[in-house]
Amino acid sequence: MSMQRSGSGWFETLLNSHMNISSNGEIFGQKKRRQNLTSIINTLDRVYNMDLITSSTKNDCSAAIGFKWMLNQGLMEHPKEILGYFSKRDVSVIFFLRRNMMRRLVSILANSFDKDARVLNGIHVSHVHSHGEALLLSRFKPTINVTSLKSDLGKMESIAMKALEYFNCTRHIIVYYEDLIKNPYKLTQVEDFLKLPRMKLNSRQVKIHKGPLSEHINNWKDVNKTLIGTTYERYLRSDY
Repeated sequence: MSMQRSGSGWFETLLNSHMNISSNGEIFGQKKRRQNLTSIINTLDRVYNMDLITSSTKNDCSAAIGFKWMLNQGLMEHPKEILGYFSKRDVSVIFFLRRNMMRRLVSILANSFDKDARVLNGIHVSHVHSHGEALLLSRFKPTINVTSLKSDLGKMESIAMKALEYFNCTRHIIVYYEDLIKNPYKLTQVEDFLKLPRMKLNSRQVKIHKGPLSEHINNWKDVNKTLIGTTYERYLRSDY
């Protein structure tokens, strides 16, 4: 379970590099699969009956099968029913979240800009595989709406907290993007959680926004002034 622009795509490629893991990607990105509870349950059944084939799945010996579910894709609208399904199927949950919601906001705005700008040879990409591509995309510095900034950050935090509250009674593990960046051993903990043999996991994805936030926000002074002295001031500091 994750939120867009939280590093979940990178995390899933790491998981899928394990020969015994088969993660089906963001399957509920398709609206028809989440238009109501019945379609959600039917989609879940296809996953756990191994009837769903996506570009992310593999043909290796799979001991852990799953997918990536964003919190805004029907998950939060039916928590009791989905929790019951998880319990019946003995589903284990990995919460993959960001500690710094400000960095997530920058990533959201930059990705939204590129949907129209299509910086890389006229093609929009959400993830890149070379440092040159990452450098090109990182040149765009979004202007943050400081009027709604505190409210926007609060909503992000609230959604994540509600998800943890709703599904706290599942067998779960919480993994933060920043923690994984600083300590790759966290991947070993995930492998142990999934009861899988330990392997070296890797990903071809390259991080786009490196360095301090001040280098990636056009109106940094306004943002800094808005958040200083608030509960969100911690987001201004470097976190990895």
